Amino acid sequence: MRRRGRWAGPPQLHDKPWPPEPGYGLDARARAWFFRRLAIAALALLAFGAFGIVAIAWTLADRVGAGGWFAAVAVVGVLLVAIGAISRGVRSLRRGVVPLRSVMDAADRVAGGDYDVRVVEHGPPPMRALARSFNAMTGRLQDADRLRRELMADVAHELRTPLSVLQGRLEGLADGVYPRDDAQIAALLEEAAVLSSLVEDLRTLALADAGVLRLQPELTDLVGLARTVAGVFAGEAARRGVTLRVDAAAAEVERDVDPLRIRQVLTNLLSNAIRHTPSGRAVTVTVSDRGGAAASVAVADEGEGIAAEDVPRIFDRFYKGEGSRGSGLGLTIAKRLVAAHGGEIIATSRPGQGTTVVFTLPSR
Repeated sequence: MRRRGRWAGPPQLHDKPWPPEPGYGLDARARAWFFRRLAIAALALLAFGAFGIVAIAWTLADRVGAGGWFAAVAVVGVLLVAIGAISRGVRSLRRGVVPLRSVMDAADRVAGGDYDVRVVEHGPPPMRALARSFNAMTGRLQDADRLRRELMADVAHELRTPLSVLQGRLEGLADGVYPRDDAQIAALLEEAAVLSSLVEDLRTLALADAGVLRLQPELTDLVGLARTVAGVFAGEAARRGVTLRVDAAAAEVERDVDPLRIRQVLTNLLSNAIRHTPSGRAVTVTVSDRGGAAASVAVADEGEGIAAEDVPRIFDRFYKGEGSRGSGLGLTIAKRLVAAHGGEIIATSRPGQGTTVVFTLPSR
């Protein structure tokens, strides 16, 4: 900071020593030489400007016939003004250059993988705006790096279980512990299907997160699609003693959507709803047309519900509620697919009374 017009030293990075640790600034010498040349050029420009002002003042004094002490006083006065202008220019240059240098030094830290670095917002308004943008960027990079690490750990954890089961059963078959019959083959195929489904979910999620998920939109009757998906789950619902029904105010609610992706959303929602609904209760799918502007699809169950503090987290990647046996990706994928259509998805729940998940699809 500046104190009484004097420079008290270079700015400090938040919680970081100055100068930056070795290894971050491979071009530190080149950058120092750049700033040195910039300062020399600025000082030379100011000096030439001052010399020009003095020369002009002397010439004017000579033209008007003012000589002797008057001319000397005028020139000295102009020279003092020029020196003051140079001093102000140097201070202004330093106020702009030093924050820029701190941002460049911090950028070296980020290039070296240190996403905790922040720069102090000071100097002229453009420099403060630059520091603010830099801090926002490093904050997002830090969050992205944290999410990447968490994703790798979660993926490894989720893949470990089906792979361990497959490995254990295959070793048992090889050692003669398990009989080599159709039942064992069916069990292996089931675990392979779980693993394949998990990998496909991860692929879909990666494409959606990267913004490259391709949709194949076509005019689709959402009521008919809901009845089709409900028909697929009718057998499972009957085995669990759950009543499954589809309600719609209109015979058809048509929207331009990707039917396969919306079917995937409904499949995830119905699978969760039926799994968490006890026998003797119902799961209802309601399709509504909101005046032609947007359509909504709600999946409501009469299950145990979700705690209020957990509701905002159910769409997070790999989040699992108590007793959940899924991968924790179904609702995350549903949210990404709805967002890819330009819609929104929300959940409301009351413990002991059930959960309702509603997604909207805009008119295209």
